[in-house]
Formats: sequence, C-alpha cells, structure tokens
Amino acid sequence: MIRLDSIAFIRGNNFLLENADLTIQAGTKWGLIGSNGCGKSSLFQLLLGDLQVDKGDCQIPKSWKLAHMAQEIHASPQTALDYVLDGDDELREIEKKIAKQTDGNELSKLYEQLEHIGGYTAESRAQQLLFGLGFKSGEDNKTVKDFSGGWRIRLNLAQALMSRADFLLLDEPTNHLDLDASVWLEAWLKNYKGTLLIISHDRDFLDNVVGHIASFENKKLVSYSGNYSSFERQKAERLALQSAAYEKQQQRVKEIENFVRRFRAKATKAKQAQSRLKELERMELIAPAHIDSPFNFRFPQPEKIPQLLLNLDGAELGYNDKALLKGVNFSILAGSRIGLLGHNGAGKSTLMQSLAAMIPLVAGERNEAQQLKIGYFAQHQLEALDLQASAALHLQRLSPNVSEQAIRDFLGGYGFQGDRVHEIIAPFSGGEKARLAIAILAWQKPNLLLLDEPTNHLDLEMCHALTVALQAYEGAMVVISHDRHLLKNTVDEYYLVNAGSVDEFKGDLDDYAVWLNKERLNTDRLGKEPETLNEEATSVVVPEKKQDKKEQRQAAAALREQMKPYTQAIKKLETQMSKIASELSEIEAKLADPKLYEEGNKELPELVKKQGQLKQQQDDVESEWLLKSEELEELFPARN
Repeated sequence: MIRLDSIAFIRGNNFLLENADLTIQAGTKWGLIGSNGCGKSSLFQLLLGDLQVDKGDCQIPKSWKLAHMAQEIHASPQTALDYVLDGDDELREIEKKIAKQTDGNELSKLYEQLEHIGGYTAESRAQQLLFGLGFKSGEDNKTVKDFSGGWRIRLNLAQALMSRADFLLLDEPTNHLDLDASVWLEAWLKNYKGTLLIISHDRDFLDNVVGHIASFENKKLVSYSGNYSSFERQKAERLALQSAAYEKQQQRVKEIENFVRRFRAKATKAKQAQSRLKELERMELIAPAHIDSPFNFRFPQPEKIPQLLLNLDGAELGYNDKALLKGVNFSILAGSRIGLLGHNGAGKSTLMQSLAAMIPLVAGERNEAQQLKIGYFAQHQLEALDLQASAALHLQRLSPNVSEQAIRDFLGGYGFQGDRVHEIIAPFSGGEKARLAIAILAWQKPNLLLLDEPTNHLDLEMCHALTVALQAYEGAMVVISHDRHLLKNTVDEYYLVNAGSVDEFKGDLDDYAVWLNKERLNTDRLGKEPETLNEEATSVVVPEKKQDKKEQRQAAAALREQMKPYTQAIKKLETQMSKIASELSEIEAKLADPKLYEEGNKELPELVKKQGQLKQQQDDVESEWLLKSEELEELFPARN
C-alpha cells in the first residue's frame, strides 16, 4: 500500500499541503479532486519521485512499477505502434537482450520470458489501445510527429496503458478525448487490476471508475469512501449542518427547483424527461456540496430570442468545396437544447463551424434570424485571447462605457477577483484561460450558444457551475462534449453525426453507448475489438434513411391524427402547469415581503395555505402529465 504521513508541500511562501495523510490500499481506484492550483499535479510528481516533500514521509512499495500519462508532447520519428509499445519497459528490455544474445540456451530463456509477459501478443494489445482511443486503420504506422498535439497526448495515454504497471497515475486523461474514446477508456480502467489514482473533471467518468475520493480541503487530504456522487452527498450532508451556509444553500436549491418546473412544462419526450428529472433531482440534493465553490455566474438574459434562430436546408458541409456531410436539414428553434453525438472525425465540429458561419457551406442554404447572436466556444477561442491583456481589458474592449465595478462583479463569478482582473493573462493556466473565454462569450449576451468541448481544462467545481448556468440559460444551445454529466443535465435532444449525415438520435446516452458497441462490432478498424463489447449493442435502432417526401408527409399526417387525443391532453396539462407555476410565483413574491410577517397581519396564513394547495395541484398535474407522456411514448415510439 501507499502511505503519506504528515506530509507538507510548500510552493513559494504558500503551503499546498500541511500535515496531510493518505493511505491507498493495493488494487483500489482513487479519484483526486480539488480546485485548480491546489496541488494535485504536484502530488503526482511526488508519487513519481520527481518532487520531494518539505516535511513528512511518502512510502511506496519498492517492488511496485509505476506508470503515468506524460503531458509533454514529443515529435518522435517513431511509428505510433512502436511509441505505444515503448510503454512496456520489460518487453523492450527483453527484445534488446534477444537482439544482442548469440548463446542458444540464453536465447531460449529470453524467449520463455517473452512468452511469460505476453510479448507475442504485445502488438495486438497495442493496436487495441490505439483502436479504443480513436485511431483509424493504418494510423499505427504513421510517425508520432505526423499527429497533432491532441493526438500525441492520446499516444501518451496509450503508452501508459500499455505498461503492465502496479500503480497507474492519470492526469486529466479525457481532456483530449471525444465521448466515444472516453466511454472506451472508462471500460478499460474498470477492468484494470492494479492501483489507480486519477485526476479528472469528468464526474460521470469518476463515478463509473473509482471507489474512493481524496479531496484537497484546507491544505489536507480528506478521504471519502465511494465514487464522486457519494463524495458529493457526504459533503452536502456535512455542509448542510453548518447554519451559516443554510440561506445560500436554499437559494441554490430554489433555483434548481424552478428549473425542474420549467423543464417539465416544456418537455415533449417522456423517456428523456424522466432521465433528465432524475439528474435534476440529484443536483438538487447535492447543491450544498458546492456552496463553497469560488464560481457563481449566470449567462445574462439575451435581448431577443426569435422563434427560428437558424436553419440549414439541404446543406452540404465541408472544406475546400469537398463535402463531409450531405443532405443536412437542421433547425435551431428558441429553446432548443441539442447535443451532438458521433465518432471522432465524423463531422461534429464541421457542423458546429458551419452553424457558427466559421466556414461556408459547400452547397445548400443557411437561413438565420435577423436578431441571431451567436456565442461560439471552441478550443481555438483560447488561442485567440490577447495574452498581453488582462481579463478586465478583454471586456472593456467589448463595452468601453461599462463601469469597472460592473466588470469586476461579472468576472468575480468566474473566479477572477481582486487584482487578478488586471493581471495580464499570459501566465494563466489552461483552466483560467478557458474560464475567461466563457466569461467573454457570456458577456456578449448571445441567444444561441455553440459549445465545442467547453469543459476541457476546467476543474470539477467550474464544470458544476457551468452546468448550473447552462440549465438556467434562456437561449438555445448546441453542445459537443465528452462530459456526460453536462450533457444529461443541459440538453433535451440528441443528433447523431454519422456516415456523412445528421439525424435525430432517438435515445439517451445509455442508448448511445450501446450503439457505439454495435458500431465497434461491425467495424474493422485496428486489430481485435475490445473485450468490453456485448450483445446488447444489437438492440439499438440506427437512424433510417428518409422516406420519399410525399409518403413521409402522408404518414406524418396519419400519425398526427392518431396522436391527437394524447397531444391535446398533454397540451391541456401543460397549460395547467404553466398557470399553476404563475400563481405560485405570485404567492412566493408576496411571501418574500417583510411587511407580511409583522404582528397582526392576517394575510400570511391564507397565503401559506394557498401555496400548499397549489404545490399539491402542481404535483398532481405533473404526475398526470408524465403518465400521459409515457402513454404517448409507448404507443407512438417512432413519432419523431
């Protein structure tokens, strides 16, 4: 096991850790969490032997082999396959000895050692790793220097996984992965038999991989048994007992409750509605766990939100007149909350760039509302920041007449406080630059958000704050993300970008994982498919080719007529929900008036009674709405 006894880390004049303890048993899987700059990466360097503690003792079994995912990017002339194979030090050492050995008996012993460590299947295993991490057929023979920075980081990850390590340390392994590769890596790590310590901002990833959490809190390492959701619940219960935080907790809970009501009134698919409500209710329960977060911001209300914001009609999308996607019909309405799914390279970012008008259409029409105001976030937005300007100056350039205090207040919600707002951003971390890019985007009050992997570089608290802010956002949004928690809590519908087309995906993220497994079974890419595949994959319906337009219209008309009694009943219930919500809002506004609580005021009991009655009505109507929606979903599953 690993033991940290009363260790202290000092950086400059500051303690990162002071008298901190941690015990990690062999074979356990841990998540390491804490705010950016708290010392997580420094702790990794300590465990790897690259740093020494300023005080205390760090004990790691001498016989243990350690491996980690390197963050540096090398332009190696090696092939990708050879680079990954280098992760197995013992394999490479035996191969070197074989190459030099001339004695027959010694060679025989070396070949036995090679067989014992699985050397004859090493190339196959390396190819499986490349396959799982998204490399295409034939790319195992490309040189490392031919890949971009993000793909080289994937090669570093594959090299770390190739090592038959007793102790594996992974620092933000999903940062450069898409959703497909993240799901694959999660399955691989579940089957990993060694000891794992992982830093990640992806809470669903942590939930599904780790069984313990080590949290940086007040310069200590606090251990929690269970996954990340369990940690949140335990922390929420502890903080809920602190009366000083009670009022702030209740404010956040009320915000999430209001969002749940709005979502119920707008939802149109029972299955997705139920899944979403579970996520929202869970967020409501763990809200107190994030009360001490340094981030608290909202996306300002857009000035205007047209009913039809943007439409692509018969569009072909691509680069240099070469279409990657064809026949794209894609509409974004007021209130649309869309998640894009699909393999890496299928065209998700191409679609996003086309929506943002960053690249022209190859063919077809792009129609946009006159009042359309797009807020586009992609990784290149960080590169576009002026490194010699401050965070405040970035906003001042956009709004020269706004007061400095207003800018300070706004940036404070994103974790830029005090003199920090006037420091040049060149030395900022990737997470701080990403926060600033999001702040700049929000400052401009867009009515359409286009977000391409917005959580890369963000820590868990900022990811949570972004999720809450997107829930309350009044405009439309389209999101690409490997962060399943973000998707589950912010989008209402999914579109699949696959095989040159864009089609609605009639399922949730669990269905998408099954679809991915089916795709892996049916695709001959690199090597043997991973063992994590299962027969369930065959149960997912892949989007069908479109019918003849006339037949489609006739079928749609007949279907609408059959659905009419159900849709009318649901619409009536939605009207009731909206009316009840409006009445509740009026009563709650009255209950917020301090004068109401003066002695002798007879209106208070009546208002409280009416509030209780309305809440009961709301619960009854919502239950009936969900029931009717489920009936509609079951009777007409293919209606969309």
